[in-house]
Amino acid sequence: MKIAIKADKIIKSFSNNKRALDDISLHIEKGEVLVIMGPSGSGKSTLIRTFNGLEKIDNGNLEILGIGIDNTYNQKNIKLVRKKVGMVFQQFNLFPHLKIIENITLAQILVQNRSTEQALFEGMKLLKQMGIEEQAAKYPSQLSGGQQQRVAIARALALKPEVMLFDEPTSALDPERVKEVLDAIRNLAQKGMTMVVVTHEIAFAKEVADRVLFMDEGKVIEISPPNTFFKNASQERSRRFLNQMM
Repeated sequence: MKIAIKADKIIKSFSNNKRALDDISLHIEKGEVLVIMGPSGSGKSTLIRTFNGLEKIDNGNLEILGIGIDNTYNQKNIKLVRKKVGMVFQQFNLFPHLKIIENITLAQILVQNRSTEQALFEGMKLLKQMGIEEQAAKYPSQLSGGQQQRVAIARALALKPEVMLFDEPTSALDPERVKEVLDAIRNLAQKGMTMVVVTHEIAFAKEVADRVLFMDEGKVIEISPPNTFFKNASQERSRRFLNQMM
């Protein structure tokens, strides 16, 4: 068993001293899809943001693909992690003044020193994989929300990450656009990409997740295979959440 992400008793507090992450320990295997669920304010987004150094932990230790992160926030290690871990947010965060293909090639050229030709080849390949290659010459404002989110996924994949993080990638979309983004993530899962996905999409979690992690008040309440979690959750707090969602 090869571990992609390991958290050991991590703690994160904000200014009001309320713990957003309260003594969390877990591991995620390479090739695994972990879905994180829980009510608003439970710490889901904070947790996933620690996995690429966007949130600094107060105590504990993280190991991401063998690279250690602790409360010293070593910048060399953070940079190494970010080269290996891609992230897609709720908002698309595309550069509005750049064409779609330019959004995808920019980091390849500046961060990975690829030639323009290499970056264009990789960018068009990924846009085709996302089913939107015909949008390459357009600007983000000319695309639907679902198309923009698929561009954001392609942009993250262009840097060839070993792990992908998704922080509620469909929450800003109209309902009819949700499926196309979930389909893109589903395809990545089928190819064996290690992924951590924060989502409220129960049907998607049932189909794609290897395990579901349920959080509340900064704590891991339970973590189990989707069949177990959705049919026979072990904790009362989990069952109350699912009763509200289903």
